[in-house]
Amino acid sequence: MNAQNLPFALTRPVHAAHVRLLVSDLDLVSRYYQTMIGLALIENGREGHVLGAGGEPLLTLVHMPGAKPAPRGTAGLFHTAFLVPDRRELSRWLSHAAELDVRLEGASDHLVSEAVYVSDPEGNGIEIYRDRRPNEWRYNEDGTVQMATGRLNLHELLASAPDEKWRCIADGTMIGHIHLKVGNLPKAERFYCDVMGLKVMARYPGASFFATGGYHHHLAANIWNSRGAAARADGMTGLGGYTLHFHDQQALDAVLKAAASQEISVERTAEGHRLTDPWGIEVTLSS
Repeated sequence: MNAQNLPFALTRPVHAAHVRLLVSDLDLVSRYYQTMIGLALIENGREGHVLGAGGEPLLTLVHMPGAKPAPRGTAGLFHTAFLVPDRRELSRWLSHAAELDVRLEGASDHLVSEAVYVSDPEGNGIEIYRDRRPNEWRYNEDGTVQMATGRLNLHELLASAPDEKWRCIADGTMIGHIHLKVGNLPKAERFYCDVMGLKVMARYPGASFFATGGYHHHLAANIWNSRGAAARADGMTGLGGYTLHFHDQQALDAVLKAAASQEISVERTAEGHRLTDPWGIEVTLSS
């Protein structure tokens, strides 16, 4: 995508870029993301599928036959949030979902955005959302952003959908943010702020929201169902890892220095630098 056409979320110094899920039924889950969500199959490999929009890879499904479903209280993924270009595209996706009778799990007006929630067949949460323009957001004196969870008028949104044949989710759709389940919020804030260099942009009871560059959140963490959760065990479905992309080399260098100071192991890979969060989830830092 042309840099001038990037959404605000992706122009910040650091942004969410890619999610990797471990799935036991690859065909079933991949079909859901292609048919229901509208992602395209970019790569069909022996170990899994890479899916995306407009040629941009956003989601990797790693096939793990026989993997056990992660218990409800396990740390991991709360949802992957796919950011569509505008409200028209959100209404177009909602019309498609209604035609296929997709079961919605929620719909909210967050002041900064409008969002619809579903889950894939293995219970991985999904958010489809559009941002309001940043000049419509309201910030507090400390730089945090005002967010809420209000009712989204689905009937009005659906009525605004264009009358056209659905083919796929819109080009320009990206991962806007990733929402995690963690075991301890103070520990999460120390990791994402002190090590990863993000700022707390908002807090709800039991949840914190992190970002750079004034975005409402590139990452979120909650303990709503996972308070006290330990590191993830091997052999479970769910979140395998995710990628944060750094536009600023100095910001990436600062993360690597902070990780070293706290004796957090960092591995150099073809994709970037890889480390593990306090709950055993792999984080890849690309630039």
